[in-house]
Amino acid sequence: MTNHRSDAVVTVRGLRKSYGSRVVVDHLDLDVHAGEIVGLIGANGAGKTTTVECIQGLRRPDAGMLRVLDLDPVRDADRLRPLLGSQLQDSALPDRLRVGEAIELFATARARNGDELLARFGLAERRRSAFAALSGGERQRLFLVLALLNRPRLVILDELTQGLDPSARRDVWAAVAQLRDEGTTVLLVTHELDEAEALCGRVIAMRAGRVLDQGTPAELMARHAGRATVRFGWGAGPDDLASTLRRLPGVADVTEAGGRIAVHGERQVIAHVGAELVRRGRVPADLDVDVPDLEAALLHLLDTATNPAVPVLTGAR
Repeated sequence: MTNHRSDAVVTVRGLRKSYGSRVVVDHLDLDVHAGEIVGLIGANGAGKTTTVECIQGLRRPDAGMLRVLDLDPVRDADRLRPLLGSQLQDSALPDRLRVGEAIELFATARARNGDELLARFGLAERRRSAFAALSGGERQRLFLVLALLNRPRLVILDELTQGLDPSARRDVWAAVAQLRDEGTTVLLVTHELDEAEALCGRVIAMRAGRVLDQGTPAELMARHAGRATVRFGWGAGPDDLASTLRRLPGVADVTEAGGRIAVHGERQVIAHVGAELVRRGRVPADLDVDVPDLEAALLHLLDTATNPAVPVLTGAR
């Protein structure tokens, strides 16, 4: 079912792009709405990067309709470009260009304070450094600074935190969340599914240029990630715990073996089992929780979509 909300920032219908005989994007429908962070996820070759390149007008589609901020990315490229910020996988700058010079080169009259952005992303001390002297992580952060510099209405990020250490990743995530809070729309291409879980209000899973399913991370996990499991030792002997656990909300199955209990079901069982154990005044030291995540959901989707012409699933639109 197609979503017809009136606040669409990006509308894609029937997008098709081929390279020779290889179809990369295959009649794709896609919507991104104002103030959203939307993630495109999927294996390599799913068509994610080609899709965002078409949205930006960097590639001309073979067929389909695209509207970005009410403009055509190909015909209205000059009008659209100032409204977009992007950080792409293959971004590059001249080796001798200094960081501060890049800020001055890309800044427009609407630009934020470049020095404040550099400081936010840990690049203040690199202002006089040449691009060639930056590490891979520093280059990623510089491209993000340039993407945000001119207060864009839509920001497109491809492999946003590739090459960043955990601390830098968290800083970048916080900056992207702040963008959303300020009303900026973000389209994020990522293989880092914890990143998609942390940032995205909606994720779109792709394979072979088509949408497999979409929804909030929680919705995709509920549909495709399998059960949550809580395991713990309880010992032998008569006890009504197992029968009590079977009656808890969301519980699908309870098994007992070797003095250990395993409770399987929806994610909510984790809270309910914990509450029951606390109520009984005994929380086992060996309690173990297996929580299905977005990676499990995506792997399940990819495993079951063995036919490239797989139909769009229930949650897709």
